[in-house]
Amino acid sequence: MSRRAAGGVVAAAAVWAIAGWLLWRSSLPSGGLPHVDVHSLVSPATLRRADRYSAWARRLWLGSTAAQLVALGVYARIGTRWTRESAAGPIGTGMLLGMLGFALVWAAQLPFAVLTVWWRRDNELGGSYLDATVGNWLALGVEFVFLCVALAIVMGLARSRVGERWWIAAAPCFVGLSLLFAFVSPWLLGGRALDSSDLRAATARLEQVEHVRHVPVRVLDGFDEPNAFATGLGPSRRVFLWSPIVEPPFTHRQIRVVIAHELGHLAHGHIWKSLGWYALFAFPGAFLLALATRRRGGMREPAAVPLSLLVLVVLGLVALPLQNLVTRRMEAEADWSALRATHDPAAARRLFANFVGATLSDPDPPAWDYVLLENHPTLLQRAELARLYAERRR
Repeated sequence: MSRRAAGGVVAAAAVWAIAGWLLWRSSLPSGGLPHVDVHSLVSPATLRRADRYSAWARRLWLGSTAAQLVALGVYARIGTRWTRESAAGPIGTGMLLGMLGFALVWAAQLPFAVLTVWWRRDNELGGSYLDATVGNWLALGVEFVFLCVALAIVMGLARSRVGERWWIAAAPCFVGLSLLFAFVSPWLLGGRALDSSDLRAATARLEQVEHVRHVPVRVLDGFDEPNAFATGLGPSRRVFLWSPIVEPPFTHRQIRVVIAHELGHLAHGHIWKSLGWYALFAFPGAFLLALATRRRGGMREPAAVPLSLLVLVVLGLVALPLQNLVTRRMEAEADWSALRATHDPAAARRLFANFVGATLSDPDPPAWDYVLLENHPTLLQRAELARLYAERRR
């Protein structure tokens, strides 16, 4: 590596580190969390059910991930055979190979999706075999279209004057697509307004406390588990509640905490921060993809597409611990924002306890599960944060 190239790498690393530091900053209090005994959060019977359910859910995730890697590994070795049989041109052939790889991954993971529904139903959590097999075509269609567009962009750039440096131009394109999707997606979800006038009034008060402009709160039907999320940018900002979370055993006080949590995401600019983190990952990820596919002629050649799919999945798994670390910090900050807005740590603690019973999530999972699978603080950590707020308030 030349001195000029080495200097460029050092400068890029410095910019990445500074940007990461700026995105990492939060309003979370310093210091450790007070200890909360998990048995004081949920009953022993519920804890046993959660342990049993979560243990098998982890095994199913491991099996599904292994099946995906094996399918893509085999496809990376033999997928190039179809390049000789296609008359769609280089980019068209690459897109066809991407479609085929997508279908193989779906087929490899299908048995585990069915087993997951069976396990959920066996534990009285609901679930539909139809949705697990063919019912979720809209989400699959969105992923399918995104994959085709991404391949068209990457191969088009790789076959242009940019050549092997296509990743420098491709990363901003992907960030732009993510920005567009974050802006448009809330209008595509629909939903209905909150039925309770008390909750609508509470939402208006929380908006003032958390200093966010009017944000519509919508309820989405058709879900088996309690959940909520905030999304959108500018005028498209929305808070969505899955219908089970506005039903018993969740009380209005607990729902207020949920709404305050989601408004906290918007108040602290977490959607923008997520896009910023995506941009930081996109550049090195695209570079490593370009580096890994050079032996197949680079992304200008359709023969590199099967290998690129495997590389993308492996890179995603490698980056998963860091991505989870980032999202857990933002979720904790939203929890703290909700506590400061509602001044109701007792309702927050009861909310987290109800989550264990309603979802059978392990409130204190093993370390490897926490690192690889948990994009939220554990329910025990969230209860400890509520206790910290109560102690500081006293």
